[in-house]
Amino acid sequence: MPYWVNGLVPLSYTLQDERLKAQVHSVVDTILDRIQPDGWIGPETLAGGGRMIWARTLLFLGLTNLVDANSTYEVPVINALHRFNALMNSMLKQNGTGMVYHEGDKPTADDFLWFRARAEDMMVSLQWLIDYHPGNQSALLKENIEMLHKFAYKWEAWYTEGSYIKEDLYDLPQSVTDDQWAFLHGVTIAEDWTFQYHGSASGTILADERIDGLNAYYGSELCTDVETIYSLAYNYFAIGDPDYADRAELTAFNSLPAAMSGDWWSHQYMTEPNQPFSKNLPATPFFDDNTQSQTFGLEPNYPCCTVNHPQGYPKFTMYSFLRNGKTGIVHALLSPGKVNTEVQGKPISVDCQTDYPFNSSLSYVVGCQDPFEFYLRVPKWATSATVQIGDSDIHAPPVDRKSGLIKIKVPSGTTNIRYDLGMELQTVPRANDTVSVYRGPLLYAFHIHHTVTSGPPKFYNNQTDYPAGTYPPQAQDHTLLNSTQWNIAIDPTTLAFHEGSGPLPSPTFEDGKLPAYVTAKACLIDWPMFRGAVPGTPIPKNERKCLGDAFEAILRPYGSAKLHMSDLPTIDLSE
Repeated sequence: MPYWVNGLVPLSYTLQDERLKAQVHSVVDTILDRIQPDGWIGPETLAGGGRMIWARTLLFLGLTNLVDANSTYEVPVINALHRFNALMNSMLKQNGTGMVYHEGDKPTADDFLWFRARAEDMMVSLQWLIDYHPGNQSALLKENIEMLHKFAYKWEAWYTEGSYIKEDLYDLPQSVTDDQWAFLHGVTIAEDWTFQYHGSASGTILADERIDGLNAYYGSELCTDVETIYSLAYNYFAIGDPDYADRAELTAFNSLPAAMSGDWWSHQYMTEPNQPFSKNLPATPFFDDNTQSQTFGLEPNYPCCTVNHPQGYPKFTMYSFLRNGKTGIVHALLSPGKVNTEVQGKPISVDCQTDYPFNSSLSYVVGCQDPFEFYLRVPKWATSATVQIGDSDIHAPPVDRKSGLIKIKVPSGTTNIRYDLGMELQTVPRANDTVSVYRGPLLYAFHIHHTVTSGPPKFYNNQTDYPAGTYPPQAQDHTLLNSTQWNIAIDPTTLAFHEGSGPLPSPTFEDGKLPAYVTAKACLIDWPMFRGAVPGTPIPKNERKCLGDAFEAILRPYGSAKLHMSDLPTIDLSE
């Protein structure tokens, strides 16, 4: 339920969907009506009367968003949070009660791991209270943050040379995972070193529950995708480092849609960069997930992702427009969208119409009573950035080196702005003499044609069908079997981009429907399997030989290629 609230609040208000808002209000009203006399939020207690604070962290993220979106909830939510913070303060002063396992508590110490590993999630809400609704609790809130850090696992010690694990986890003893699990869970660790040593080409983290390494047979949990988007967007909001914004877009436009069916009714629990089929595997290649994990369904593995995935695009959209000081508005995460706000008490509207990231042009209609500063983020991959204001000449404004922003002084009235970014094909080296292919923020992968078999959704734990009539007819489980071969190597010198024709499809990320694509000269090579289940490490580059004639391979946007190979072995086909 806390994950549901965290995702559905921004989803319902971003869409202004009255049905979804009514659901949110009903749930939140019920939660607020049932607060316990001492201020505890939620019905659950541990055996023997103990309490764990953990589940409230996600609930509070949703409640703080609700206050920002709907002032009706300001008084009841702020009062509830203040009462809870007073209670949490008294609990934490009792040797971390509610956060740290004490002998006699039920369940076990492992159940307290999540809050100690993710205490920062609670700190986000406490910082929001300090900034906007401190009441008379400023000192108490700061003390709570200090105590949360005191009893939490220490990330600043983990992200140091000698502590952080840069190796492939499969090459290390199981005891390493057992001892350091709190720091290995992929959902929790969207930070720079993680992407360097355990990052996927699609922007997310390679972590089949725990981080693994860089091999393309490892998977990325859907929960990791959406939590990574949120972490990156929040970090850009808080810190301003443009690298966070670049990767937030990369994850949002590639990892998340790849894990979802085009109609959004089914999802994968685990998505692999090299994934030529989606079926019940003969053996699991994953550290901690079942053989159904990379199928598309209602709950192919643990159902956390079933309720958590809806936060992905709403949280991205929440941070797409930001303030810059008192007089500036930034289009931070580029995408189509509208914002109506105020700058120094005067109304401002910005409406961005665009097919970005599939198109390199963004058009804005900006309305304001008084002049203000409008900023546009320039991604690091951009080969050029030009602006046209009204009917004026197209020009390339200076880009601030630190922030990656262009500043435009918008006059009062209505102003039309056209923003164009230079996009070119780029390749990025990956592990095992492979490359990934990009154009702008889109990853292109070898698209594998397939057949689909569908049936009723299954319970994740016992793999029996949900009873007829207990689920919407659109909720189906799907098996995707490749109808073409997948074991290819490409010559990257032959890559060519094709614009395609026609409008964007609806749904946008329906398999293989986006018009743009990339071609490359390719051939089939020997490619061993990992654990007899999925494509393993490609054979070394000096041993790669074509098994037949060269042919033209088609690469499509990763998010619309549900079966795909994104980490592609290279081979010289010049002869």
